[in-house]
Amino acid sequence: MNNPDEKKYNNLVFKVLECDKLLPFIMKKMNGISRTKAKNILSSGTVCVNGKSITQHNFLLEPEMTVEIIRNGGGNVFKSHWLKIVYEDRYLFVIEKRNGILCNSPHPGDETVQSILNKYLESKHQRCHAHTIHRLDRDTSGLMLFAKDKKIALMFEDNWKQTVYDRRYVALVHGEMKKESGTISSWLKDNSQFVTFSDKFDNGGKYAVTHYRLLKVADGHSLVELQLETGRKNQIRVHMQDIGFPVVGDPKYGDGDDPIGRLGLHAYKLCFIHPITGEDLKFETPFPKKFDI
Repeated sequence: MNNPDEKKYNNLVFKVLECDKLLPFIMKKMNGISRTKAKNILSSGTVCVNGKSITQHNFLLEPEMTVEIIRNGGGNVFKSHWLKIVYEDRYLFVIEKRNGILCNSPHPGDETVQSILNKYLESKHQRCHAHTIHRLDRDTSGLMLFAKDKKIALMFEDNWKQTVYDRRYVALVHGEMKKESGTISSWLKDNSQFVTFSDKFDNGGKYAVTHYRLLKVADGHSLVELQLETGRKNQIRVHMQDIGFPVVGDPKYGDGDDPIGRLGLHAYKLCFIHPITGEDLKFETPFPKKFDI
């Protein structure tokens, strides 16, 4: 086995000598373990880069960085059916949410992403709480940001377009699209039943812009990448309905047909400038297997 640069409380600590990605780096340093085992180590939340917990497989390592693999981490390793912590530092979280859970709720007893993170913070004796920076629908999966301080959340809110510069989704939709790419724009406004309506003319709602790119077509469905210029409530679901290709599994803005047993929408890419450190942080998650057409 490659000897680590040092041992720290039975942990393995390695100094990065050249640019590499985190997953192959772990495989090499752990005596050529399998890709699956290396992924399991990352998913367990026991790998830290420069003191920050990282679970992102393609996280880019640079010379002089320190990678620490925590051994015998005990009961404080984060585990949840509903979410995975992709990145954590003293200011914020990047998490990957499963479909089927709310981001937050006004009812204290509800299990939400926010409540799960708060329990984790309490278990780590961190004197802070998780604050929602942006939301995903209950049935949408993918990457989300949470702050550990209200001031950090407000920094994102006040400078959203300058801070979060790339946010993309992948959607499985009904129908075989012919157009390779395009842009959908309209005004979105809720009615009294909280159904969002779209209008090409100003209806007193909020202007919304969605860019789309066709990835694949098969068997009456299309796989589409969507990039948001604005982040309005139900924006993607309504805009895909507008052009006649509703998201599968959407009873509200589609026909309700559910071939994959879930809403076909996943937030797979998130890129932002860290409001405190100024770091350019980029995260991606694999497309859900059920989206493979």
